[in-house]
Amino acid sequence: MNFQELKSIIEGLLFLAGEEGLSLKQLAEVTEQRQELVADALEDMKSSFERAGRGLQIVQIAGNYQLATLPEHVPYFERLAYSPSRSSLSQAALEALSIIAYRQPITRVEIEEIRGVKSERAIHTLVNKDLIEEVGRADAIGRPILYGTTKAFLDYFGLASLDDLPDLADFESPEQLEEETQLLFQKLEEQQLTFDDVDGEEGAGSKENF
Repeated sequence: MNFQELKSIIEGLLFLAGEEGLSLKQLAEVTEQRQELVADALEDMKSSFERAGRGLQIVQIAGNYQLATLPEHVPYFERLAYSPSRSSLSQAALEALSIIAYRQPITRVEIEEIRGVKSERAIHTLVNKDLIEEVGRADAIGRPILYGTTKAFLDYFGLASLDDLPDLADFESPEQLEEETQLLFQKLEEQQLTFDDVDGEEGAGSKENF
């Protein structure tokens, strides 16, 4: 493996790891390279990103390296997050939100195991819309982020508290995650449609677009 190939692999790994990032030790183990060489590759990548004027940067947070956007681009990200065309939640986001609501605190990996697909983008959307937040770190390898719902989640779906979530006792087999997810997914989807209809009739109503 040459140096350029190593950098390419590291970039892909950091992309897949998302906001949880990867430590120098993890990157070295996965690439089967010396930590010193991986560290040199990371530094070279940082410099090349800056020189090329890329929209991403490599940062180190709590000992882990991750790909991140540039602070000066925040206004554009806010426009995207709050644009009218993106005010409603996608099916993927609703599914992830359903799982988090029932199983919080929960990690991204656990969410993906339940959904069977990558969920980083859905989680990112929910965080941007202030519907979920980081509530801690799991006691596991890499200390992955634990997610939970916010007060804005309750407000958005008209819930007084988490106790107002659909009762799992309505199911014959409540231990099945797929059934739990589908139940809340249907409720949240119906609730969102109701809000969207009200907004359409009243124009700029009191409901805030997340």
